[in-house]
Amino acid sequence: MTHDALTQLRDGLAALRGDDLERRRGLLESPQGVRIRLDGRDWLSFCSNDYLGLAAAPELIAAGHAALDACGVGGGASHLISGHHTAHHAFEVAFAGFVGKPAALLFSSGYMANLGVLTALLGRHGEVFADRLNHASLNDAAQLSGAQFTRYAHGDLAQLEAQLARSQSQQKMIVSDLVFSMDGDIAPVDALLDLAERYDTWLYLDDAHGFGVLNDGRGGLTDRAAKSERVIYLATLGKAAGVAGAAAAADNTVIEWLIQKSRPYIYTTAMPPMLAACLNASLHLIAEGAARRKTLHEHGLTLRSGLADLRWKLLPSDTPIQPLIVGDNGAAVALSQALRARGLLVPAIRTPTVPQGTARLRMTLSAAHTADDIDQLIGVLHEI
Repeated sequence: MTHDALTQLRDGLAALRGDDLERRRGLLESPQGVRIRLDGRDWLSFCSNDYLGLAAAPELIAAGHAALDACGVGGGASHLISGHHTAHHAFEVAFAGFVGKPAALLFSSGYMANLGVLTALLGRHGEVFADRLNHASLNDAAQLSGAQFTRYAHGDLAQLEAQLARSQSQQKMIVSDLVFSMDGDIAPVDALLDLAERYDTWLYLDDAHGFGVLNDGRGGLTDRAAKSERVIYLATLGKAAGVAGAAAAADNTVIEWLIQKSRPYIYTTAMPPMLAACLNASLHLIAEGAARRKTLHEHGLTLRSGLADLRWKLLPSDTPIQPLIVGDNGAAVALSQALRARGLLVPAIRTPTVPQGTARLRMTLSAAHTADDIDQLIGVLHEI
C-alpha cells in the first residue's frame, strides 16, 4: 500500500518535469574552472561564479596544503568553545580592513550569514524592507526573524520611501542584494543609504556577486557606506574569492552583538581553519587582481557587442552575470540543451527563481576565459 504523502511527492515531481522545471545535479569530476569535466564529458563552462578564476589557483592550493599540516582538517568545535582558530581571526581582521569597515565575522556560508544577521538584529517588533529580486536566503531570513516582511518593486526607491514613511515598527532594516544574481544589475547603494539615514534604519547589503570584482575588488560598497555605522556589508567567499563561506563587516558593536546573539554562528562547528587560510591567500590575490578584473571587463564588452543583434534580449549588466532573456521555460531549456550539444555549458534559469515569462540563459564570465572562448559562445548562439 502506497503512503499517500509519498504519492503526492511523486505527483509533484511529475508535474515539475511536465512544466520543464525539474532540476538535476551533474557530477563534477575535475577542479572548478572554465574547462571542466561533468558527467563524463568535457565542457567549456559559462555557469560558474568563479569570476576571477581563483577556485583552482595554485596559490590557494599551496595555502591549503600548508594549512593542512598546521591546522589539521576539521574545525572540531564551535567558535565560542574552542573552534575559533588564529586563521579565522586573521581573515576577519584582514577582510574588515580591506573593505573599510571596523570589524568582521566569518560564517560558514552566505545563507547562514543572512539568517544569522537578520534574526539577531530583528524581532517581532521589527520590519524588513526588501527589494523584490533579493536572493532567496534574504527572504527566508526576513521571514524567520519574525519581523514584518515588506517588499518593494525592484529598484523602486519611491515605493520604498513611502513604505518607510508609513512604518510604525520599532526596528527597521533595508535589505538588498548589491549585485542582483539573476539580472546582473547593481543596487544604488548611496541612494539606499540616504533613505536609511532619513528614516533611521539599518542598511544590509548582500554583495555575493560584487566582492572581488567591483571597485578594485572591494565590491560594491561605496566609501560613504563603508564609513556608516548603520551599514552592514556581507560578502560571500565561494564565488570570486574561490573558496567558501561568507563574511559580515560592520561596526564593532554590531559584530560583538552577532557573536553573542547570532544562532547560526553560535550553534555550528567552525569552518575548517584550512579554508580560512585559503581565504587569506585569496584576499591577497584579489587585492593584486587588477589584471584579472580588466580581462573580465573586456570579456563582458565583447560578449555584449557580439550578442546585440540576437532575437533574444540581453539585459544590461556591467558585471560577470550576463542574462539572455528567452521567455518561456521550455524554450530556455531547449536553448541550453542546444548549447550543451555543442559542448558549451550554460544553464537555463526558470521560475520560481525568476518571474514567469522571463526564463533565461544565465551566462557567467570568468577572467580565466580566453578571448576565443567568448568568441565561441557568440558564434554558437548566432548559429542556433
